[in-house]
Amino acid sequence: MPMIDPAAAIPDSKLARAITEFVRDNETDLLFNHSSRVYHFGALAGLHRGLLFDRELLYAGAMFHDLGLMPDHASPQERFEVDGANGARAFLREHSVPEEDVYTVWTAIALHTTPGIPVHMHPVVALVTAGVEMDVLGLTYGEYSAAERDAVVTAFPRTPAFKEDIIQAFYEGIRNKPDTTFGNVKADVIADKEPHFHRGNFCQVIRSSRWAG
Repeated sequence: MPMIDPAAAIPDSKLARAITEFVRDNETDLLFNHSSRVYHFGALAGLHRGLLFDRELLYAGAMFHDLGLMPDHASPQERFEVDGANGARAFLREHSVPEEDVYTVWTAIALHTTPGIPVHMHPVVALVTAGVEMDVLGLTYGEYSAAERDAVVTAFPRTPAFKEDIIQAFYEGIRNKPDTTFGNVKADVIADKEPHFHRGNFCQVIRSSRWAG
């Protein structure tokens, strides 16, 4: 059985165990396993890039990044990313995590669907997005060895129809507040001036990724 690099393992700490318990109790199995893979792929990306990062903070960012998709943790007006970030902030403050670290995790979660920016920021911010982009979109699939991919998926399996399952989970989490989807104004400007412009489609990228399922 392939093994996850110990340097990318889940921290064996009181805080990490509390995070695991909380997310296990408050998210679906689909999102719990996805978030766990996001952590491992993010940590492996950090090792590949030679970054120094706090595994506890990365674990917190990865595990809470989709909390805002859950009805009990969703507000009626905030983006789901902000709801997840706010949930993580409240949890970490309850566990006496320094405010500077809380802010780092908050930022990592809030920006994880905003490509092109996190990569230039704090390693924890960059690596949460790196993990998401790998597990959902497969953008860096070739940067991980087959053994690394197999080890992560063996530990936290993908559902047979993961691509459609995760799209549905996103839909369920945001369908009641469509105004929060407004975002990339640059694409709107180009589309307004260039009738033949075709913007990228998140769901199409998921479906066309090298991942099975």
